[in-house]
Amino acid sequence: MSMASTFLLPLLLLLPLLPPAEPRLTLDYYKQTCPNFATIVQDVVVDKQMAIPTTAAGALRLFFHDCIVGGCDASLLISSNAFNKAERDHEVNQALPGDAFDVIIRAKTKLELECPGIVSCADILAEATRDLVSMVGGPYYPVRLGRKDSVESRADDVEGHIARPNMTLTQIINLFAARGFSVQEMVALTGAHTIGFSHCSEFANRIFNYSSPTGFDRTMNPDYAMGLRKLCANYTKDSTIAAFNDPMTPGKFDNMYYLNLQHGVGLLASDQAMAFDPRTKPYVDLYAANQSAFFEAFSHAMEKVSVQNVKTGNKGEVRRRCDAPNTLQTN
Repeated sequence: MSMASTFLLPLLLLLPLLPPAEPRLTLDYYKQTCPNFATIVQDVVVDKQMAIPTTAAGALRLFFHDCIVGGCDASLLISSNAFNKAERDHEVNQALPGDAFDVIIRAKTKLELECPGIVSCADILAEATRDLVSMVGGPYYPVRLGRKDSVESRADDVEGHIARPNMTLTQIINLFAARGFSVQEMVALTGAHTIGFSHCSEFANRIFNYSSPTGFDRTMNPDYAMGLRKLCANYTKDSTIAAFNDPMTPGKFDNMYYLNLQHGVGLLASDQAMAFDPRTKPYVDLYAANQSAFFEAFSHAMEKVSVQNVKTGNKGEVRRRCDAPNTLQTN
């Protein structure tokens, strides 16, 4: 050993040991371990969407509701048990459609046969959502992979994280801002309402017994309001009655949602308010006039959502089944 090496060795021993770098999400995370990952997810998604055309909207809601509470970790897929009420059973999540959960479970089942114990439910949800959005006409954006699944899910964690129909626009803007999203990103993400539906109970206060001469919200197109009144006449007896968020092109992911807002055809009060509020109106007008601008903004915002507080390395696990942590699975 040289004199220089002898001199440096004690100094090197005194240097603090650096913690290992956190694993990073990558586009080709499963290239070696599960090379057919993307194809399997896509096949399941296509079959499901063709059979149930509302699957895309449901998966998009499921993805956002999962990511906005504790990060994109598939905690929303965990079922409640005798000892714990899970996120999916919180009141705000109970209207999430079963088909959205089902498409993730189907993909997970096929992937477990192909490459057991490799692909997380969180990654499946992120990938499937992007594929479904693209399938119904929306933008195709990159999805980085390598998320781990949460080992817990608590209903108590949900409150205060997800926007409610009765919230003011300021409350919703503040809710998004608390998670690092700008007003423009909030308006772009709300464009997800270009597909899907809302139950009458979520907007009934706008069309029945409203404090105005007409009895409905004055910001609504009168013909639209009257049509909704007919549709929702028996909503108190039948809670399943719902209306499309975008009555013009309900099954297509496009910018019609913003055009609707400009003409008083916004279903939810908080959505309609965006067409008038000076903080949001410029973006509503931009996306109504330019679908490409909407798609670009939506893609960037969705990528940002998809990496919210993700768990990597030993901070989570790859669940064998999406509805329960591995420690609770007996088979």
